[in-house]
Amino acid sequence: MSNRKIQMPREVYIDPGIINDTADICKSLHLDKKILIVTGSHTYDIGAVPVIESLEKADIDCDVIKVDKASFESISEVEELITPDTTVLGIGGGKVIDVAKLSSYNQGVYFVSMPTTASHDGIVSPLASIKNPNSSTSAKAHSPIAVIADTEIIAQSPFRLLSAGCADLISNFTAIKDWKLAHRLKNAPFSESAASLSIMSAHLITDNVSNIKPNLEASARIVMKSLFSGGMAISIAGTSRPASGSEHLFSHALDKILDKPALHGEQCGIGTILMMYLHDGDWRAIKNSLKAVQAPTTASEIGIAEEDIIEALMVAHKIRPERYTILGDNGISKEAAYELAYKTGVI
Repeated sequence: MSNRKIQMPREVYIDPGIINDTADICKSLHLDKKILIVTGSHTYDIGAVPVIESLEKADIDCDVIKVDKASFESISEVEELITPDTTVLGIGGGKVIDVAKLSSYNQGVYFVSMPTTASHDGIVSPLASIKNPNSSTSAKAHSPIAVIADTEIIAQSPFRLLSAGCADLISNFTAIKDWKLAHRLKNAPFSESAASLSIMSAHLITDNVSNIKPNLEASARIVMKSLFSGGMAISIAGTSRPASGSEHLFSHALDKILDKPALHGEQCGIGTILMMYLHDGDWRAIKNSLKAVQAPTTASEIGIAEEDIIEALMVAHKIRPERYTILGDNGISKEAAYELAYKTGVI
């Protein structure tokens, strides 16, 4: 890998009730001049309100902006409220955190990640996924200076979101296989340490599937720690390769095809079953792990038509042609796509 800066959070808190200590954490990091809270309509009450109370008690100036989607329009709105003294707190799910991350990066100020769900690995990574009219773009940003993850709040979020986070982490298995393949066949830069950390993050889920249950703080803690280490793998690599391979290309293809895609992690989980089969790996073990955390393993479970699965498999290699995966340069045929989806039980 080339010489460059590896960004890591300075402080990380993954604890129940930690959100109430936000003011103390901001003060300890000297980030208490001016706070801009970026949150969502659904996460304002459960996440932003206790943070506002903590900051007001400490006489820390704060403003609040609600965003509904991770778009360039939302980012522009947030950027207008940022001054050189501002610290941006992203309190919410993936969309909110991506907007907070990219707007703070564009304005050269610090960002604190405060997830209220554990649905994907963007909580810590230096990349942000931003929606265009017909696609999503992975934009370079920066890692948060701190992560404050209240596992009580995360445990109370819909279990489907936690399950999707597990599926996103399980997809690391095929992402690493694709990365190694690209290294061997295309001489793509490869980091052994980032790959090892990514696989460890995935194993934290598959080795603990019996402990991941709804409304359980300990379950939220396991998933958050796994998402954190997965995000660190991306920071070390300087690319999303440790957590994004052919299974993510399949998910992004579905995003383009469908009017209403399923959750990112859910689509990636199903993609992992399919791509592990192509890699001649243990796709059944992947499927069983997904089932154990109540993640979907079939198209019908998330309301996706069979023909859309086939189309996504056929066009996935075109999503990021510079990123070599098991799908190759030319993709797979309609017949091969159907056989793949049928044999793995996805359709």
